[in-house]
Amino acid sequence: MQTEWMYIGLFLVVGALIPAAAIIVAAILSPRKPNPIKESTYECGIETVGENWVQFKAQYYIFALIFLVFDVETVFLFPWAVSLNQLGMFAVVEGIIFIGILMAGLVYAWRKGMLEWV
Repeated sequence: MQTEWMYIGLFLVVGALIPAAAIIVAAILSPRKPNPIKESTYECGIETVGENWVQFKAQYYIFALIFLVFDVETVFLFPWAVSLNQLGMFAVVEGIIFIGILMAGLVYAWRKGMLEWV
């Protein structure tokens, strides 16, 4: 019993040491030639003029989150749909309720105007 845990502990130690060793070796061997150009702020290859503060619309993030929710929904619905003919009535009703909740969320976001790309 103890040897099995020893293998797991050894695996965790080696799994932590290999990436740490790679980072340490890279830090030691990497060239260090700092200059003002390398240390300047890089922004799409264009020198910034004026303030560097750029505000993004929060709606883009909401749009991405809605996409992510429906993307994850397909991960949950695909196995359910594949085995639909083998499931009982309870599982079918649960799947329909799940789809209904997601559709209610979509309608809510649509009515709030979150799906308009302006």
